[in-house]
Amino acid sequence: MKVHFTSVTMVLSMFLTLLILACMGPAAASICTDCHSDITPEIVDDFKSGVMGSEIDCSICHGLAHNSADTVDKVKMPTHETCGACHTEQDTQYMDGKHSIAWTAFLAMPTTADQPKELMEGQKGCGGCHKIGAKDETGWDEYHYGVVGCDNCHTRHSFSVEEARRPEACMTCHQGFDHAQWEMYSTSKHGSIYLTEGDDWDWSAPLSDAKESYTAPTCQMCHMSDGSHYVMTSWGFLGVRVEEPNEEWAEDRVSVLKSYGVLDADGNPTPRFDLIGPAKLARLTMDEWNAPREEMIAVCGDCHSEKFARISLKEGDQVLREADRIYAESVEIVAALHRDGILPEPEYIDELPSYPYPDVLRFYDQSHPIEEDLWVMWMKYRMRTFQSAFHANADHEQWYGWAPLKETAVNIKSEDRSLRAEAELAEAVKSGASAQGTPGFEATLLGVAFVAMAVLLRRRG
Repeated sequence: MKVHFTSVTMVLSMFLTLLILACMGPAAASICTDCHSDITPEIVDDFKSGVMGSEIDCSICHGLAHNSADTVDKVKMPTHETCGACHTEQDTQYMDGKHSIAWTAFLAMPTTADQPKELMEGQKGCGGCHKIGAKDETGWDEYHYGVVGCDNCHTRHSFSVEEARRPEACMTCHQGFDHAQWEMYSTSKHGSIYLTEGDDWDWSAPLSDAKESYTAPTCQMCHMSDGSHYVMTSWGFLGVRVEEPNEEWAEDRVSVLKSYGVLDADGNPTPRFDLIGPAKLARLTMDEWNAPREEMIAVCGDCHSEKFARISLKEGDQVLREADRIYAESVEIVAALHRDGILPEPEYIDELPSYPYPDVLRFYDQSHPIEEDLWVMWMKYRMRTFQSAFHANADHEQWYGWAPLKETAVNIKSEDRSLRAEAELAEAVKSGASAQGTPGFEATLLGVAFVAMAVLLRRRG
């Protein structure tokens, strides 16, 4: 077994700190709280309200170097490894799961570096949720708060397990534009039972014993079965698997992967392809996809029959398949506009691994409104269509996912016709200008007028 030197050093350091505190007695343990009771009294009260407040000293996590106002710059900001020194099993599960990759994944997006740092490293935007990902202690001189990640769910400084077991603990990040799971869950039948009966459930019980008092599933009950911090699903955030037994879906999947910049225009893997496996952004094989599916069926089986669970999840798969058909067709429409020269080459063409295919991972940093429509179609409506199917929310799936997905597809087709008609008109005008003063000029001009009329008629309907 390979043992990392840094991990051993950390454990030894933790052990020595505990030994020193034990020898020095209560006086040493009160140094931090004596001072911070005046400086940050609410933090002290919060810390004392939790189990950790009665069992450990602040210095276990923040180190001993900071012991006065003059040494505040020496305070240690915890990482997940700090928590892992005591919570080894949970930290190991976390590191094997998708949450640990969150920070790396968002830094890998092609335009992250172009955004205001306050939104990213400063955690006022994407970084505020993606900070749950694993980070080390380096590079945080400017933005050094929120390094640990575990406190995304176990809010500092009470670090309450009971709080982390409630669905609202997930709500902060899993809501809104691109991952509206809270809206899906809270307005589903599962969520309505929780909202009406949840106050009577035993939140002090571990998740392995949750079903003794819960009358409906929670986010944690389904995705953290028996308290596991692994948190992995078959489809993941992007809703793709590389190996696809359905031939028609596999063809559409190629278009989807091209729009992610994972495959180039000829269908060959790009450097991004090598990232999606380690980043857990997609399942590479059917075996890798089937493993979490079988685990979810077992979870559903606590309340439902296995047959019901399999049918319900398979219906969710089919909804995603239908959404991919529409999205893939729209991807090809936009790619054809670039391929045919209707849309000009974007200024950032050298950054596009799949050109003429657009790169939806650029999110809102696109070069044309039709590309903006496409990324919203993917990021908002496709996501809501398939995610709602798996969160048992029929209304959200129909009217917040599928309906606007179809509407956007209609808009993209209409814009495609208009752009091509405008290009045809521009070419006719150019030809007319070059023909001025030559025999047949009047006929050419009349032809241009007819083309212009056709463009107007297409725009009107």
